[in-house]
Amino acid sequence: MALNGNGCCWIQERILSRNGCSVFLTPRSRSSAAILPRKSTALSFSSSFQFQGFVVDRKQSSSSMQTAAVRHLVGSVTKTLGLRFAVVVARFNEIVTRQLLEGALDTFRKYSVNEEDIDVVWVPGSFEIGIVAERLGKSRNYHAILCIGAVIRGDTTHYDAVANSVASGVLSAGLNSGVPCIFGVLTCEDMDQALNRAGGKSGNKGAECALTAIEMASLFDHHLK
Repeated sequence: MALNGNGCCWIQERILSRNGCSVFLTPRSRSSAAILPRKSTALSFSSSFQFQGFVVDRKQSSSSMQTAAVRHLVGSVTKTLGLRFAVVVARFNEIVTRQLLEGALDTFRKYSVNEEDIDVVWVPGSFEIGIVAERLGKSRNYHAILCIGAVIRGDTTHYDAVANSVASGVLSAGLNSGVPCIFGVLTCEDMDQALNRAGGKSGNKGAECALTAIEMASLFDHHLK
């Protein structure tokens, strides 16, 4: 601030701008020479930027957002009343597949599935499982199809062709019929591996797949109709 001969003062005001600091000289009367404190003004910017010597932070808005409750749809393994199942079993490597079947049937009994609600369909080998599972699914008589087989590696590449075809067939059966088709086909390097997974030290995969079939049947019947 500076005084001149006319009793006026020049007030030096600094106004901030994005390009830097500009200086303006404004004449004021002597009576109004006193500089009053200026009220602070809250500025809201959409993003942070920096003046010369100053940093202005973005103002965070606290808007309350309400979202609807998230629903979790889960199949039940205890509500099995009225659920019907088909089990497609390959006869090839029956020493393995029959034990897988027994494990599956035992699980169905433990979870209160009525025996009259279970149909067992035997096919020559694992390769034939897919087409039969799809036909059963399209019949609309079953809530889930359990596919049981055992493919064991031999001396040729026949194993790879069969294993891939079985997996693709079971998947296609479920997609084409709209009924869950559970993959319970063992693909093992040797007979010992297969027997270990058919009631041996590695458990019974038939029992595990039966439990999966119950849960999927319940999920579709109660939530995904």
